[in-house]
Amino acid sequence: MCSEAEVIKAGRAVLGIEFGSTRIKAVLVDPENHVIGLGTHDWENRLVDGLWTYTLEDIWGGLQDCYASLSADVQKRYGVVIEKLAAVGFSAMMHGYMAFGSDDELLIPFRTWRNTNTGKAAAALTKLFNFNMPMRWSTSHLYQCILDGMDHVKKITYYTTLAGYITWALTGNKVIGVGDAAGMFPIDPKTRDFDERMIGQFDELVKEHHYPWKLRDIMPKVLVAGQQAGTLTEKGAALLDVSGHLQAGVPVCPPEGDAGTGMVATNSCEVTTGNVSAGTSVFAMVVMKENMKNLHTEIDMVTTPDGAPVAMAHCNNCTSDLNAWVSIFREFLEQMGIEPDMNKIFSVLYNHALEGDPDCGRVLAYNYYSGEPVTGFNGEGRPLLVRRPDSAFNLANFMRANLYSSLASLKIGLDILLKEEHVELTRLMGHGGLFKTKGVAQRILAAAVDAPVTVMDTAGEGGAWGMAVLAQYMIQKKDGETLPQYLDGRVFAGQSGTTVSPAPEDVEGFNSFIEMYKKGYPIEQAAVESM
Repeated sequence: MCSEAEVIKAGRAVLGIEFGSTRIKAVLVDPENHVIGLGTHDWENRLVDGLWTYTLEDIWGGLQDCYASLSADVQKRYGVVIEKLAAVGFSAMMHGYMAFGSDDELLIPFRTWRNTNTGKAAAALTKLFNFNMPMRWSTSHLYQCILDGMDHVKKITYYTTLAGYITWALTGNKVIGVGDAAGMFPIDPKTRDFDERMIGQFDELVKEHHYPWKLRDIMPKVLVAGQQAGTLTEKGAALLDVSGHLQAGVPVCPPEGDAGTGMVATNSCEVTTGNVSAGTSVFAMVVMKENMKNLHTEIDMVTTPDGAPVAMAHCNNCTSDLNAWVSIFREFLEQMGIEPDMNKIFSVLYNHALEGDPDCGRVLAYNYYSGEPVTGFNGEGRPLLVRRPDSAFNLANFMRANLYSSLASLKIGLDILLKEEHVELTRLMGHGGLFKTKGVAQRILAAAVDAPVTVMDTAGEGGAWGMAVLAQYMIQKKDGETLPQYLDGRVFAGQSGTTVSPAPEDVEGFNSFIEMYKKGYPIEQAAVESM
């Protein structure tokens, strides 16, 4: 029997599951955090009555199929069945809104991070707190429902994020990790808990409505990395593994958002380190010594999974339009009678983009599948490709413009953080689907931030692996061992990665593209208004 099989059979393996925007992924690791099993389930959000959502059937069916995929992978590799686990953790896209009533029923469909209907609420709370409240945060959704006079609000007994909901359903405990909690409501960095002063301000704000709840009463309990969120109940084990093989009693770590797992997956939890996670959405995070001094509505303040303050530039749109264009080339090959290899298509197109002009030959693209608050588009979005008759329109510039577009809004947000707030950044790491084609998006990101960018060999497993590491930290940490110390000393020690420094011509070209991009905002606005 191989060593991996022995680890799994002995119940020493640790599982991390992350609900991404287009894929649910499960990663099983051994005690040294090496990946020994993988499971996936593809899914898509739905636009229902003008709002982006996933149904409960989507959530549970997806989780169960993902776990079944992992189980099949383990059986195929090692010939064993997963019956016991040393620990498990769940993470999900930040942040959204799930509100429940007295019978634990979901009162309205899950509202995902992608919705931008909360502009009025977010603006009002930002002014009240003098603290940026993004539109996707759970309490922005809650207050917008109040402003809209929605009947369900008076029935709320609990509201949480998707990761918080999954953990509650599987353990019975209404808890949340501090990093995910920071996408519900502002965190006090001293207490590593929801800010009590702001909670009081919110209660005073809604007092005239005479709701039967106070805000703190309907929020989850905040935990930090290393604490235990509970254990997998009999019901929870059956929900996760419909085959009935998985035993209850597995320790569960605090649920986290994809921002926190991204920090862990890229070893970016220490002060002055940062990371960029690029998938359906894209965000960059820099761990800071203290909160920002000035209010910038383009920058969110969140935390690491152990509660350190983090400045976060979050953009709703990244790879969706890029993937849609790549799919056009797949269709073309199919029509030509050629069996498409998607990995090769991505590789060829991405690498060819590097042959394009540094400024994309004045080819302009907007990847706005939805609104983009960082650039002032708080409503809907329209994907666009725009060029002048004399633009150098060829395949290389076309692809380069779409790659630039995927990171353009992020660059605008990071310029505020690095150039206006002068936040210290000693290391920037990249992870997520955009970086799977080696070196391409990494080079473009380096040009965007004018700083070296590193991609670790393990970062390809992304947030699900980061979630498994957080679960592992819960059961392995020594007394007094911080999360950054654990990551440096026991997870990333000796691991390899590649670093790409910015090329001056790329930096200049991206800056030229951004100037054209900003001047073209009225084009995007006209598209939204007329289509």
